[in-house]
Amino acid sequence: MAKPGQQADVDVQRRKNTEKTVSFRVLEALVVPFLNVIARLRMHDTAKLPASGPFILSPNHYSNIDPVIMAWAVWKLGRAPRFLAKASLFRVPVVGFLLRTSGQIPVERAGSNRHNAPISAANQLVEHEQGVIVYPEGTLTRDPDMWPMRGKTGAARLALEHGIPLIPAAHWGTQAVLPRYSKKLSLFPRKTIQIVFGDPIDLDDLREGPIDQKKLVEATDRLMAAITGLLEGLRGETAPAERWNPAAHNQTEFGRIEERDSGAAE
Repeated sequence: MAKPGQQADVDVQRRKNTEKTVSFRVLEALVVPFLNVIARLRMHDTAKLPASGPFILSPNHYSNIDPVIMAWAVWKLGRAPRFLAKASLFRVPVVGFLLRTSGQIPVERAGSNRHNAPISAANQLVEHEQGVIVYPEGTLTRDPDMWPMRGKTGAARLALEHGIPLIPAAHWGTQAVLPRYSKKLSLFPRKTIQIVFGDPIDLDDLREGPIDQKKLVEATDRLMAAITGLLEGLRGETAPAERWNPAAHNQTEFGRIEERDSGAAE
């Protein structure tokens, strides 16, 4: 008969095994061998990603391959990676099947249902003790030196309104595999990608009373500061004192932008 501590470990392992559905294992068989060929992960402070229970993982974002790499990292740590995906994708044959059976979370981007998306996502995370990866920048950073830019409040709202741990993370090295805005993978030589996880963002003082825009902005600022601090450690550099704001530089937040020295047009 298992002792209390041993039983807790067994229960955690059972939850992990339940998280890793057949669809996830099919994707693992198809994708992970290729990733192992092109990159190696060097992960730091991995114990800060919860071994069980719901979580929101918020990393920096500067390459289109970032979600694949972060999903791989979360998988290697025993959790099933999930993202908020456009609801329309769930209606695409095969793609929709894989999204549904791997527990990805549909979000309406337009229409009356879009306002209920965070509630629906949070309910799924809490009820099934799942984790989700949410990029607070919402798109690839516009900062010319690839530091985290101004964040959006979606991740903070999920965490504040539903008491879900908000975990910052940072990575460095994915740009060597797939440069920003590029569609061409660099396969050889094998690249090393550094990933570090941070302590949950302390939001206790913001949970009392109604969650208003001021609290959401404050929570998001704390998150972006934590992500930036982690990235400074990986890069061995100091980030700019002021976070990049696309609006202040007459930039849109979607699509390509002009790259320094590259001449690539938006």
